[in-house]
Amino acid sequence: MMMNIERSDVIEVRVPPRDVDRHGHMFIASYISQAETALSNFWRTRPLVDDEPIYVARKASCSLHRALRYDDLARFSVSVNKIGGKSIGFVVAVETGNELAAEVEILWLAVRGEEHEPVSLPEDTRDWLYRYLA
Repeated sequence: MMMNIERSDVIEVRVPPRDVDRHGHMFIASYISQAETALSNFWRTRPLVDDEPIYVARKASCSLHRALRYDDLARFSVSVNKIGGKSIGFVVAVETGNELAAEVEILWLAVRGEEHEPVSLPEDTRDWLYRYLA
């Protein structure tokens, strides 16, 4: 049984009717959308740095293991699977009960300026991310 969790890297969601198809299964896009919500919640707890770059999503994918259905309670847990010089890879595990339902991978690139030139990750941000490296 899932408990109420007070962690920045975890959110719990009950699957709403708008997120399921005519067969009662959650849309793949909804897994990614909820994973982005979990990631946004997690990202708010990062250390603030001077002249922080903008982070843009460059890739998102979802591996489905067991379809969630309307009203399922799901836990979205964020971890870091890659810390590059200019990019960060995240994996959001989606669990219901004791089952892994899906894994969402999201890749962010640090950029600056109107041209979105890739830039190095700030050291304080890198150090913080290492605590969540899977």
